[in-house]
Amino acid sequence: MSEIDPVLSARAPQFTSAEAAALAGEHFGLRATGARDLGSERDQTLLLANGEEPVAVLKISNTAEKVATLDMEALVVRHIEKTDPELPVARPFLTSEATDRDDAASYRAKIEVDEGIHWARLYPIMPGGMRSDPAALDDRALIEWGTTVARLAKAMRGFTHPSAHRSIPWDLASVPMIEEMIPDIRRPDMRAAAEQALARYHQTITPAWDSLRKQVVHGDLNIDNALVGESGLITGIIDFGDMTYTALITDLASVVDSLVLERPLDDVFRVARLILDGYQRITPLEAEELLLISDAWAARAAAGLAIPSWRTAQGLGDPEFGERDLLTLYPILQHLIDTGFDKAAHLVSGIGKPVDKQQLMQRREAALGPAMEQLSYDDNPLYIDKARGVWMHDVDGQVLLDAYNNVPCVGHAHPRVTEAIARQSRVVNTHMRYLHPGAIELAERLLETCPDGLDTVLFCNSGTEANDLAWRIASRATGRRGFLCTHFAYHGISEAIAAVSPEVLYHGETPEHVERWRPQDHYRGQYLGTEEFEAALGRAEASGYAPAAVILDGVMQSDGVNVLDPEHVRAIHRRSQEAGALWIADEVQGGHGRTGEHMWSFQRFSITPDFVTLGKPMGNGHPVAALITQRELLHDFGDETVIFSTFGGNPVSAAAALAVLDVLDDERVLPRVVRAGEALRSAVREATADVECVGEVRGIGLANAIEIVTDRASKTPDRATAKALRNAMKRNGVLVGTTAAEVNVLKVRPPLAFTEREVPLFTEVLMTSLRELGKL
Repeated sequence: MSEIDPVLSARAPQFTSAEAAALAGEHFGLRATGARDLGSERDQTLLLANGEEPVAVLKISNTAEKVATLDMEALVVRHIEKTDPELPVARPFLTSEATDRDDAASYRAKIEVDEGIHWARLYPIMPGGMRSDPAALDDRALIEWGTTVARLAKAMRGFTHPSAHRSIPWDLASVPMIEEMIPDIRRPDMRAAAEQALARYHQTITPAWDSLRKQVVHGDLNIDNALVGESGLITGIIDFGDMTYTALITDLASVVDSLVLERPLDDVFRVARLILDGYQRITPLEAEELLLISDAWAARAAAGLAIPSWRTAQGLGDPEFGERDLLTLYPILQHLIDTGFDKAAHLVSGIGKPVDKQQLMQRREAALGPAMEQLSYDDNPLYIDKARGVWMHDVDGQVLLDAYNNVPCVGHAHPRVTEAIARQSRVVNTHMRYLHPGAIELAERLLETCPDGLDTVLFCNSGTEANDLAWRIASRATGRRGFLCTHFAYHGISEAIAAVSPEVLYHGETPEHVERWRPQDHYRGQYLGTEEFEAALGRAEASGYAPAAVILDGVMQSDGVNVLDPEHVRAIHRRSQEAGALWIADEVQGGHGRTGEHMWSFQRFSITPDFVTLGKPMGNGHPVAALITQRELLHDFGDETVIFSTFGGNPVSAAAALAVLDVLDDERVLPRVVRAGEALRSAVREATADVECVGEVRGIGLANAIEIVTDRASKTPDRATAKALRNAMKRNGVLVGTTAAEVNVLKVRPPLAFTEREVPLFTEVLMTSLRELGKL
């Protein structure tokens, strides 16, 4: 047998009722007339009474119990008193002679017998009863059990003691010890189940053991080691005998293993999830821990079969008491095995292994239908497993440089943002009919980035909603219905905003109240003046739809990432004002530092718009958006109605958006964007100087375009080559998009975490892909 604490193989004390009552009086000054044995695995635990009235609980250790271990139990209770005094932990009485509450020896009394020394400790009567029926616990109680386990572990977090580093079979670290007990399980089916559970332990938990969070934990807060009130909630934590330094998930394995007993098999995973919900109200679990909970539970169940079987085989204790749970424990363990360990891990944690890509594509088509935009990369669509910064990991194992996704503004899974979201989610999330500082601070900080005159913020959930709200206010304020946008713009999907999003309009559809103009095309030397805009303005006025608003994406992401001259934009902005139209600066694509020169792309043009709309990057992928405008435009609007969105400005969204602003400041993102953009354009221009199909490399900051043409002389857009190049770059590990009316422009707009360090790889993959396509 592996080294085991001798206390586990020593016989429990056998003091009579009268002897126990006498010990309580002699050592603790407590009057008792009798005692009833409550049963225990290795100690003797007795309920003392004075007549019919219970007065205390006496716990007498066996002769192998180390004094240091008992002192550790006393000291941890004192520690918990200081860290979470509201926890219902049984606090031992001082002995009759003791006065120092911080001296562990003050809580134990020495009892010498022929066989050796016992130590007695006395505890108060606490409310609740023992050995409750776990199946009687309702959902609220299950959740609260999880919360109490987490509170207890948190309260013990800073505690340490040399005696906590020991080998006890209930500890998950002691599986080798349990394996040596397996032969003592008498029923072959139970023995086989225990062997399978421990084999799974070695497959998943053993390799991860050194990376798991560890501390001193209770280790055995189960239905037998807690007092429970009528509501099913824990009213007393009474036994620290299995306390040890081990993995945090040991506590969870214990409570789950205990509370699923006597439950219908089809309910056990739901019960486990509720316990985890309660636990994570206090201590969120890491993904690795969550995925291992079910395997830890199975290992704990295997220990529950093996330990009492071994004790019975050794002649230790009462076999009926020791093996009382085997018949209820085994079906649960077998159910875990029959379910399949991988599936059980998913059912408990909510985290699943990726499913087959082809099956997932078929399910997507069946569930989402033909109107959903098709998957990118027809040859092998991306199935992203995880992402960090500018790197994305496909389930096939490919690592890709993300030079396409602008939504994770400060980088995929930025810890500042993810933690802000999680932290606020754990506290409160509500709407703006109640006061909360998050949205107010966010509004103030956004206004600080804007020119004078923009003084009011309205929150919503997406760029579409922000643009829709701007249009609603503009049309109300001006009393007009005309709307102007660029030739191939995209501003959103609501009915009002799809009208100014020709990129997604039905083929041939031209809303009668919308006029479009072609933006500057320096590459071809077209539309450089204001004539296109003037013509659109004239058509609007002539059609009877005098313009209420003009909307512009300052980095022209859908029109081909055209770089607009500031003087040109100032001229059309001035003409809009003269025509009585309000100006909407759509900063969903160009805002939050995308240009690097300014926070907002409209600031390049030295104009003050009437509306600034924010979306995608604002929460780094969390749905949050805003409209920044002028208060004077809202007076009439506010007299007749109110603007409210259930989720707009909620505390969690505000936390995400504030974190993004913090990262932009702390990481000095804007200057970095300027450097990265200049390095990218320079490197690509140099590398493709002699590549006939690369017509132009243009952009500002990290809004960049590589225009693909049939040849440089004709400058004819080449959609087929652009698509093939996009796919080739993906195969070689870099993601880009395509854009423009002819879909011939490679769109290079990475997260702003993209730096000069990634430029050589981007350029190398671009050239490799061009070579594969025979373009070099």
